[in-house]
Amino acid sequence: MAAKPSYQLFDITLARRTQVSASLVRFTFTGPEVSQMATYAPDQRVKLFFPEGGGSLDPLFEIAKLEEHDWYGAYRALPDAQRPSARTYTIRALRPEQAEVDVEFVLHGDNGPASRWAMHARPGDRLAMTAPDANAEGPKLGYEWKPPQGVRRILIIADETALPAAAGILETLDDLPLKPKVEALFEVPRGDDVQPLPQATKLRWLARDAEPACQHGELLMRALRDIDLHREIQALGGTPTNVTTRATTNDESDDEDGPLWEPATLDDSAPFYAWIAAETKVAMKLRRYLVNECGLPKQYVTSMGYWRQGKANG
Repeated sequence: MAAKPSYQLFDITLARRTQVSASLVRFTFTGPEVSQMATYAPDQRVKLFFPEGGGSLDPLFEIAKLEEHDWYGAYRALPDAQRPSARTYTIRALRPEQAEVDVEFVLHGDNGPASRWAMHARPGDRLAMTAPDANAEGPKLGYEWKPPQGVRRILIIADETALPAAAGILETLDDLPLKPKVEALFEVPRGDDVQPLPQATKLRWLARDAEPACQHGELLMRALRDIDLHREIQALGGTPTNVTTRATTNDESDDEDGPLWEPATLDDSAPFYAWIAAETKVAMKLRRYLVNECGLPKQYVTSMGYWRQGKANG
């Protein structure tokens, strides 16, 4: 018999909604199965499935009951009228003993199945979620937050879509007995999207409504350029490369259609770790700046495109 998969489909019901900030709302879901859910890192990815046009989730749950079956392939093969839309989110908090899981949404109008659901959701509404199964026999998957054990300097960069993961990361770091030096840059739509987060972090909130002419991600790049990283990397014992003579092995391509997901590849002796999550092209530009202009070895950087401008992500 095949090992139980790492991820399972969970039947969840909305218990309550909490307005976190002007642009962010937290949905707390419950259900008997949630007690068997797991999370392995503050950026743990899950998928939520939204019924279209008042449709039913029952076909999806029927597929998931089939043992040793490619249920995701069967889901993709469902007729359009029966196939729920899927979107990727982050577990903000999991309380298995209470069978509760929190997921935070960015509110940006009635322009997609997830946003539409978030605008109109009420307690009692049913959704489906794929998430790690605490009883699974497979590998632990679905997260990229993997800082080296001996890291002394951490840089976290996020736009609003990655804020739930980034905020969870800061809270995790704040619980460490020996804290590394942490700096974070968060770009958000509005000034009243600022949240209370651990004070030990050097955190800059960058609100786009304060500078309406700026494009998405422009404030992040400007703030990143304000940090003297060349000197810091050298002081930490890293191996930055001079930008005018850098080795091609450290060079990042300018291809904007390049990889969406670039995890760091580090051992536990690495002194520096950067975690970037934002719109895809923004994340690529930030990564290229760190690697090509600052000389940061690319294996020190995890960069992720959480969404792509003008394109729906499943």
